[in-house]
Amino acid sequence: MEQVTLLRQNETVRVDPDRLEELYHQLGEAGAEDIVCRALEELAGRLSHTERCYREMRFEDMRKSARSLVAIAEQIGMAHLAQVATDVTICIDAGEAIALSATMARLLRIGERSLTEIWELQDLSI
Repeated sequence: MEQVTLLRQNETVRVDPDRLEELYHQLGEAGAEDIVCRALEELAGRLSHTERCYREMRFEDMRKSARSLVAIAEQIGMAHLAQVATDVTICIDAGEAIALSATMARLLRIGERSLTEIWELQDLSI
């Protein structure tokens, strides 16, 4: 008899509200909202591109895309997402296929949850 255990992946995402507040203070409400919205769009696109590169085994392009995720995520206070994207690049550099697979799945989970979290933070501020 085989037993299948379902493992639920439940990680808390971290969005730095102080970083967002700093953006709003520096750029004003309209400027900060514009930056955050563009960053969110870019993050969503980069996550998708990174996943596509992974599926197509284009690891150099995947590495570049993951590195850009780091910069964008840090800009708007998504340190956890930035760290996981950094971990993806480390796995690529090390040539660790199994670790890369697990870390890529984690990047997609954290990315999706981070995008949702920041949208909810923005909704609360309106």
